[in-house]
Amino acid sequence: MRTYLSGMPECKLGLNDRVLLEAQGRTTKGKAIDLEDIKFHQCVRLARFENDRTISFIPPDGAFDLMTYRLSTQVKPLIWARSQFKERSTATNVEIELPVPVDASNPNIRTSMGSASYAPENDALMWKIKSFPGGKEYMLRAEFSLSSITAEEATPERKAPIRVKFEIPYFTVSGIQVRYLKIIEKSGYQALPWVRYITMAGEYELRLI
Repeated sequence: MRTYLSGMPECKLGLNDRVLLEAQGRTTKGKAIDLEDIKFHQCVRLARFENDRTISFIPPDGAFDLMTYRLSTQVKPLIWARSQFKERSTATNVEIELPVPVDASNPNIRTSMGSASYAPENDALMWKIKSFPGGKEYMLRAEFSLSSITAEEATPERKAPIRVKFEIPYFTVSGIQVRYLKIIEKSGYQALPWVRYITMAGEYELRLI
């Protein structure tokens, strides 16, 4: 959170927390999530949360981490030759690093979207796509020349992973949703709460088997 509020207003945050919604008698089908290993910033009133799952706090000025959590959820890789998220979302600054043999040379590369280049210092092919909408499929074809080796000389080697980096604004893998953010201050001044979702993969690996 980033907070720039005068005074010491109380804030209440509502999430699609299954325990809370079930306690309120609300339907949870397909919309609620099970939060585990929840840890709060020291400004959160822990007794209030333990009593009725209300996240109530008086925020400090500036940026801080309000809470962290864990989910035991099976998640498909979001980009696997084809984007696995819905059309209304778009991944940006996608970088796919494809390992190639150390003796690769003379690359011939074609892509249906973005740009690709050979990075011999990393023994990899780098594919960059600035915008990757959900439900789309893009193709890369690459040919390399390899030094000839005989079966006797060849030794099995560990296959390097494909590395993927990307950002998806307004999207959460976990499915967590902010149901409300209330700001309570006795003088009644007007505040403008603003929520932004973004999924960021600094790097994840796809293993080649």
